[in-house]
Amino acid sequence: MQIPGHIDPVTTGTVPLRGGNRIDLVGLSRDAIGGVLIEAGLDAKAAKLRAKQIWHWMYHRGVTDFEAMTDIAKAMRPWLTDRFIIGRPTVREAQVSSDGTRKWLLAAADGQEYEMVFIPDADRGTLCVSSQVGCTLNCRFCHTGTMRLVRNLAAGEIVGQVMLARDELGEWPKGTMAGFGPDPEDEDDEEGGHYTADGRILTNIVMMGMGEPLYNFDEVKGALKIVMDGDGLALSRRRITLSTSGVVPMMARAGEEIGVNLAVSLHAVSKEIRDEIVPLNRKYGIDELLKACADYPGAGNSRRITFEYVMLKDKNDSDDDARELVRLIREYGLHAKVNLIPFNPWPGAIYECSSPERVKAFSNLIFKAGISAPIRTPRGRDIMAACGQLKSAATKPTRAELDRIAEEKQAALG
Repeated sequence: MQIPGHIDPVTTGTVPLRGGNRIDLVGLSRDAIGGVLIEAGLDAKAAKLRAKQIWHWMYHRGVTDFEAMTDIAKAMRPWLTDRFIIGRPTVREAQVSSDGTRKWLLAAADGQEYEMVFIPDADRGTLCVSSQVGCTLNCRFCHTGTMRLVRNLAAGEIVGQVMLARDELGEWPKGTMAGFGPDPEDEDDEEGGHYTADGRILTNIVMMGMGEPLYNFDEVKGALKIVMDGDGLALSRRRITLSTSGVVPMMARAGEEIGVNLAVSLHAVSKEIRDEIVPLNRKYGIDELLKACADYPGAGNSRRITFEYVMLKDKNDSDDDARELVRLIREYGLHAKVNLIPFNPWPGAIYECSSPERVKAFSNLIFKAGISAPIRTPRGRDIMAACGQLKSAATKPTRAELDRIAEEKQAALG
């Protein structure tokens, strides 16, 4: 899509069909499923019924085989199989960290690779989802930012990450179909049945993987609408967080049209330092960004904006930086908390992590001002799954190549 006041700097190409001549239904809304069924030859009434049934099996039950859809007429199932698929990303590599964090290297139908991460905790399980292959931006502390953007992920590839994670975690409901009863068009189908929705392992989603979600707005929106649908994946919008590096023109639309929690990659409180480590700041400055945060629809005490702040030694971690952060939050009247992230190293990184003592002192200054500033415990560092470490390419570019990629991205952004 074209962003108001901004032209997307990279042509991202098209997404081939995973099923060849068959249409992959993952990522389609109910209406879109009904539409492709009509195009395939069903009348409108039959298409509406089948779309409802397929939607339930696909998004609520995790079924990928039409033959397993017991409330659909037996004669209809081969017809669906010949024309459609319910796909998943291909898993190229799966890793498990010593702390239980899981990382998957995934491949799309065109062979492009991207990563997703699952972080288990005692009271929640968070899936970190990617929105692009590579990244439009060039945040200098982020490993993904050293990649060129290849293309945006389609809605099906985004929601497919959530569905694959549920496959891998084994948390789809068990049992037989509920809610529809036997198929009225199939005399042999007497399956009414029941199922149990076991306790959820995957409780939260963060759009914090590879890519800038607001530079892929339409596809991210389509995917999250499916994730939040009460008859689909049924995850509350309060359990979904979208992270942006500060694409100001799209922030209000994200609040109005998607309505999930907002996290902003702030990482610095001065123009000089943020220009360096989050170069998008040269286009949308701190003041403009914080004004957009103040205007974010639905923001308030019960729905605070999260500021992500990576702790970089001798760069953004002084007491003065902490005091300025507090001042800015107060100046703009923001209902916010600050997530302090110890820098996670990666090959070729030019920064170091602040010492634990410095991070703690920084946190204490913000807490004393009455603003929550928890320190994030690094997870998955041993498998390069921690915040800022995701990168699918196997190549190891030189520093000169990294600088050239950064310059090209900045020129394209303007």
